[in-house]
Amino acid sequence: MMQREISSLSELRLADKTLQQEAKRQSRPIHHAIVLMLLVTGLLGAHVARLVQLQLVEGKQNRERAENNRVRLVPMAANRGKIIDRAGKVLAGNNLARSVYLWPREQTPEQWKITAEKLSPLLKIPVPEILAKIKQVDPTSYRPIRLAQAISPEVFVSLGELMGQMRGVEVRAEANRYYPEKSVAAHVLGYIGEATEKDLKANPEYPMGMIVGQMGVEASSNSKIAGIWGDRLIEVNAQNEELRLMGERAPKPGESVQLTIDLDMQKTAEEALGSRRGAVVALNANTGAVLVLASHPTFDPNLFTRKMTKAEWETLQDPENPFLNRALQGYPPGSTFKIVTSAAGMESGKFGPDSILGTSSSIIVGGMDFNEHSGGYGDIGYREALAFSSNTFFYQIGLGIGPELISQWGKRMGIGPDTDLKLLGLGGGDYGQIPTPPEKEKIYQEPWYVGDTVTTSIGQGLVLVTPLEAAVMVSSIANGGYRIKPHLLTSMTGTPQTKPVPTGMKPSTVDKIKEGLVAVVTDGTGQGVNDGTIPLTGGKTGTSEIIGQKSHSLYVAFGPAEKPEIAIAVVVENGGFGSVAAAPIAKQVFQAYFGKPKTPVNPQESAVSGQ
Repeated sequence: MMQREISSLSELRLADKTLQQEAKRQSRPIHHAIVLMLLVTGLLGAHVARLVQLQLVEGKQNRERAENNRVRLVPMAANRGKIIDRAGKVLAGNNLARSVYLWPREQTPEQWKITAEKLSPLLKIPVPEILAKIKQVDPTSYRPIRLAQAISPEVFVSLGELMGQMRGVEVRAEANRYYPEKSVAAHVLGYIGEATEKDLKANPEYPMGMIVGQMGVEASSNSKIAGIWGDRLIEVNAQNEELRLMGERAPKPGESVQLTIDLDMQKTAEEALGSRRGAVVALNANTGAVLVLASHPTFDPNLFTRKMTKAEWETLQDPENPFLNRALQGYPPGSTFKIVTSAAGMESGKFGPDSILGTSSSIIVGGMDFNEHSGGYGDIGYREALAFSSNTFFYQIGLGIGPELISQWGKRMGIGPDTDLKLLGLGGGDYGQIPTPPEKEKIYQEPWYVGDTVTTSIGQGLVLVTPLEAAVMVSSIANGGYRIKPHLLTSMTGTPQTKPVPTGMKPSTVDKIKEGLVAVVTDGTGQGVNDGTIPLTGGKTGTSEIIGQKSHSLYVAFGPAEKPEIAIAVVVENGGFGSVAAAPIAKQVFQAYFGKPKTPVNPQESAVSGQ
């Protein structure tokens, strides 16, 4: 009995244990299901949250980004108009080149830092400079920025290999400014550059990367030359490859600008001037059209059409200032100014065209000796005084008429603001000066001395004349007494804006001075010009003394003598006598104008010593 009870109890325990094990086996799937449900719910929640963020929080921005990845408004640069000389020869044109553009919205600022590090060694542009360009763009703008122009074929190939790794980088073919004659007429042409932030604010219509003139005719005629940029609306894929054209507004090329400059004469003048500091100006003596405007040292405007090397930049920092247009800077005119003193003397009524004055080795004024450069010439008139450049003759004229009258006639003949530099449109020029006693006191805070009158009469002391003004001055004798208005655009020639102005000189005054200037070439200090290679001309040598330095060499001239067409002014800094350095340069310019064979400049050439 007892055994049956024990056996029944064991069976009950075994059954209970089996039930417990079965319950455990049944509970495991439930736990797994709960965990799985929680995991799925969490994942779905994350996706929903991300979807909410993308669609509701960042939806507009992402839709814009997606659209931008598909459609782009690509700016199309307009070709700048050509600048040509009076015969149609190209002075500034365009050639095909490749430029690098960036699409700032294609990458985040952090990504652009990495891209900039890849681009920098290829383009030789510092990373901070690349990033600064990107930051200049309005963050809401879809327009690209130009990073580099006129890249070399080697750089183009290297970029091509990396394009797949640099989203938002594009190489585009476009026109690039080109100056086929390099530095020739650089001070006239100027140079170009990318529009600055100031330019962009002043001209909202300018796109980023707009090229504008920064100096010379490129700047003064920019509105005509620049043209109007266009746009292409294109669809692209993720590799930045164009899929189809959706619309286009074609660019409008800039207009060509024709200058009065004669390229052959300009090149001749610059070659004759060589490496010496100075300037050469040649004008049509009747219309004021500028045929030559040369200045040295100079620069090559092609340097500004691409990324400049450090060595190239350093050459432009030369202390002699290659950007200084010496044709528009004032110099003591020396004896070339005796043309003005002659006109003032004759027009004063005190020293008529037939006046004869005694000359000597010197005169004493205010206890000071004022010397003749080559001893006295005895009793002479204007013809001989100009031909041999007598100082004592003109000292007496100056003392007799006073500085006010000399200043008045100098201004009438083109020295000072009456020669309007705005017509040239070059900027950066100065005017000459012929101070009167009150003006000296105002400018220099010093009284006028009688010695100032003496030195003024021969173009020394306080007198300054620019080479451009010197050419205008001698033109007034060549053309019969009119002050011409220098200009560089052929479209201005013969217009009311450039109509010559009568100076008021009597025909007898003009004729007497002209006679003296021709005598300079036939009998006097400018005989070296009269070697048979050109028609007979008239001229005046000048040597302006510079304290502590070698004198400047000057020469003004017109030709032909009978019916003058062209007027020339030359200044060679520290060149010595006018007959030695300046006159031979003028002769070469005459040879180019008259189509005669050129003769090389001989530094030792001198017809008559003294001036």
